[in-house]
Amino acid sequence: MAEVFQESGPATAECPVRPVSGANEGVTGAVRPVREPFRPRRPADLGSAGLTSAQVEGLILKFLLGVGMASGRSVSSQLGLPFASLIDELQRLQKQKLLMYTNVADMGDYEYTLTEAGRTRAREYSDECAYVGSAPVSYDDYVAAVTAQTIADEHPLEEDLRRAFSDLLIADEMLRVLGPAINSGRGMFLYGAPGNGKTSIAERITRCFGNTIWIPRVIDLGGQLVKLFDPSVHEAIASQSEGLFRKGEVDARWVEIRRPTVVVGGELTMDRLEIRYDPVSRISEASLQMKSNNGTLLIDDFGRQRMQPVELLNRMIIPLEKRYDFQTLSNGKNIKIPFDQLTLFSTNLEPKHLVDDAFLRRIPYKIQVTDPDESMFKRLMLLVAPKLGFASVPEDSVDYLIEHHYRRVGRCFRSCQPRDLLLQARSYCLYNDLPMQLNREVVDFAVGCYFTTM
Repeated sequence: MAEVFQESGPATAECPVRPVSGANEGVTGAVRPVREPFRPRRPADLGSAGLTSAQVEGLILKFLLGVGMASGRSVSSQLGLPFASLIDELQRLQKQKLLMYTNVADMGDYEYTLTEAGRTRAREYSDECAYVGSAPVSYDDYVAAVTAQTIADEHPLEEDLRRAFSDLLIADEMLRVLGPAINSGRGMFLYGAPGNGKTSIAERITRCFGNTIWIPRVIDLGGQLVKLFDPSVHEAIASQSEGLFRKGEVDARWVEIRRPTVVVGGELTMDRLEIRYDPVSRISEASLQMKSNNGTLLIDDFGRQRMQPVELLNRMIIPLEKRYDFQTLSNGKNIKIPFDQLTLFSTNLEPKHLVDDAFLRRIPYKIQVTDPDESMFKRLMLLVAPKLGFASVPEDSVDYLIEHHYRRVGRCFRSCQPRDLLLQARSYCLYNDLPMQLNREVVDFAVGCYFTTM
């Protein structure tokens, strides 16, 4: 499914929000809007990029302070701005004796280095903020982009869910429950016994909302630089389908990523839900809510965080209801940030044991991920076995496993157990130089190791 435009929020020269008319019928008869994918446009000049001369000057001087010498086009590439928009700025800095030419480069360009006055000015800029890199995107353009790529306009159908979960064995009943919950774009509890795939389900939900979005690398929030693009949670896309002409139309300060799925577990602390300011570099890092906008935020192992569950939900109530959040900058200023994501809480505990009814009401979907039945357990064994090198799994071996190690001891099935037991069996066969076959001896060994303390 393609990203969509929504006719709301501020539209700028480089981040236009253009509704496209027309609709087509989905498989089930639902009308699904056809909209042009969002694409950040290359700015014509500094004004349309939402930048001031002082901002660009600081970035140029700090970059040259670090590298010593660079061509104008190298400076342009570093800042993510068109070379034509920087020519006047470079000439101005040269006339002010902050830069000087060192050589002639290709295509009418020059190589630049800092003068002594330029180095002094660059150090002053570094003391104010150590950031060197792509020029920031304005707050208004960021809000417009989130609005244009909102998950609220994505209404996945059953075919989209089946495609997203194609690598999982998931019951039809679960899909029927998940579908409306995903369409709501609101909070969701996934609860049930450990090992039944809650985290795996949550990680695949994002795929239902389309493939890719565009985010700025850095945002200017009230004069404070906030790094948004995070390679540890964002997967950048290297587009192979665009020609050089189309690629040149894109604003290089933005990066195309897969719709994000940000996963945090017991390590979650309250400060990660806020914009974090580094007093040494004077650079800020975006909160988890910002990093997961237009995607999914999964709070895994809910109830096992260092903070109390009520404290965490208190922090999330307003964003979940209003779809916006207030973040505090280092100067004390509060700024309104879009909260456009599906927030998932995955837990092994009963939701009612974690929070009261008032909180549960604000998370409308509570979905239990149940144990697989015997039929599903067998199908999982057959699905996983070839991936681990087993040519086949004899039916009598699976029946032996179920009868002797499940029924007789009253053990519950878990969705993770076929994979885990087969991994034990695989290691046993490899170590003993045996054929990759599942027999009673191998089954007994795998069960003995896996369930000893369980």
